[in-house]
Amino acid sequence: MATLPNSDQNEKLNSRVTRFFKQAKIGTFLHQANIHKEKGVSALLIVQFIFSLVLQGKNLYRTLESGRPSKSLHKDAVYDLLKRTTYNWRKLLVDVGEHLIEKYILPLTSGDRERVLVLDDSTYGRNRSKAVELLSRVKDHTTGDYVKGFRMLTLGWSDGATFLPLSFSLLSSKKAKNRFQEINPAIDKRTVGYRRRKEALRKGTETMFTLLDAINPVKLGAKTLLFDSWFAYPGIIKKVVMNYPLHVVCMIKRSPKIHYTYKGKSYTLNQLYKKVRKKRGRAKILSSILVGIGPDENDDDIQARIVFVRDRNRSKQWLALLTTNLEHSEEDVVQIYGKRWAIECFFKVAKSNLKLAKEFQCRSYDALTAHTTIVFLRYMMLAVSSREEEDPKTIGQLFFVCCDEIEDIRFAEALLTILELLGSMLADEFLLTDQQIQQFLDRFYDKLPDFLQKPLQDPGAA
Repeated sequence: MATLPNSDQNEKLNSRVTRFFKQAKIGTFLHQANIHKEKGVSALLIVQFIFSLVLQGKNLYRTLESGRPSKSLHKDAVYDLLKRTTYNWRKLLVDVGEHLIEKYILPLTSGDRERVLVLDDSTYGRNRSKAVELLSRVKDHTTGDYVKGFRMLTLGWSDGATFLPLSFSLLSSKKAKNRFQEINPAIDKRTVGYRRRKEALRKGTETMFTLLDAINPVKLGAKTLLFDSWFAYPGIIKKVVMNYPLHVVCMIKRSPKIHYTYKGKSYTLNQLYKKVRKKRGRAKILSSILVGIGPDENDDDIQARIVFVRDRNRSKQWLALLTTNLEHSEEDVVQIYGKRWAIECFFKVAKSNLKLAKEFQCRSYDALTAHTTIVFLRYMMLAVSSREEEDPKTIGQLFFVCCDEIEDIRFAEALLTILELLGSMLADEFLLTDQQIQQFLDRFYDKLPDFLQKPLQDPGAA
C-alpha cells in the first residue's frame, strides 16, 4: 500500500510547483492563451490545484468534497474552466515549452549537439466511456487491437538528454461508422474549440503539419524532424523539407507501393536492398544508398540517403532509415534516429505515472484537451527539474572554477608525478640507489621527442 505524503512532503511539493509556475511563466501564458476568469478563484490557482493533485497522490473528486483546497473552490468552477471552448490550451503548451527550452535548456546544450523535433502517436484509451465527445474506435499499433478512445498525435523537442512535449492533437476517426459520438451541435463554430474538433476528424498525416505550423524550429535550434514508418511517405517527407527549415530522419517501410529513384529508374525498398553491396561479417550498418524521393510532374527529386541496418531482434532481417541531410554519415543517421526513443518514454510516464486519461472522467472534448495539457506540463516540470539536478553546468560558477582547476593540472605535471611514483617504486621493490634511478630517468628523458622534453624540464611553462 502506497504511503501517503506527509505535511512536510506536501509543503516541499507545493513549493516546487509554485517555483515551476513562476519559472515557466504559467500565469502570463495563461492570459495570452485567453484562459482567464472574470470572477471567483483565478484560472492560475485552479490550474495549479489540478496540476498538484497527482504529485500529492490525491483524487480530484475526494479533494473537492473534503473542502480542503479552498471553500471558494467548487467542482463547478474546475469543470467550467476545463470545458470552455474559447480557451486555447494548445497555445499555452507551445508557449511554455518554447520558453523553457530557450531560457533553461539551450544554455545547457552544446551548439554541436543535434536538437530534434520528434513526432509520434499513441493510444489515448477510454474503453469504459460511452458518451465522450468524438469517442471513436482506433487501432492500438502496439497490440494490434482496436480500442475505444483517440489517437494522441504528439510533437516534442529533444536534445538527447531532455525531452519536452510541445503540441498534440487528440484524433478521432475520419470514418463516421467508427465514431461513437459526434461533435456537440451546440458548439459555437467561431471558437478555437470547434476548430480543434474539426481537426480531430482529419488524418494524422494532415494534422502533423498543423502542429508544425504552431512552433518555430529555428527558435528552438531544431534542424531535424524524426518520425517512424507510419508517417514515412515520400509526399510527406518532401512537404516537410520544402515548407519547413527541417531535414527528415525516419524509419521507412517495405511497401510495394512506395518507390524511390536510383540511377534514373524506380525501385521499391526491397529492390534497392538487393542492389547495394553489404558489409562483411556482423556489421550493424549493412550499407547505404543515395536515392531520389517522389518527384511531381514539374519537379525534380529530393535527394536522400537510405541506410540499411541489421535488426537486432532478428539477426537475419534488416531495417531501413532515411535522411534528407546528405551531410549525415551512416553512423549519424543511426545516432540521431535513436533520439526518437525519448517520446516513447514520455508516453509511458504520462500514462503510468501522471494519470493521462485516467485522473477523472469528462465528456467534453475541450476538457480532454485541457487535462492533457496539464499532464504535459507536469512532465515538463519533471524534465526540467531532472536536467537542473543532473547537469553540472547548473551548479553555476562552481562548475567553471572546477574546470579551471582541472585545466591547471597540465599533462607534463601529471607525467612528472607518475615518474616520481615510478622512482619510489624502483627504490622500494628493486632496492636501487638514487643514482641508479636518476640514470634510468635521464635515459628515459633522452628518448622523448623534443616537444615533450622542454615541458618536462620546466612544467610551469606547459
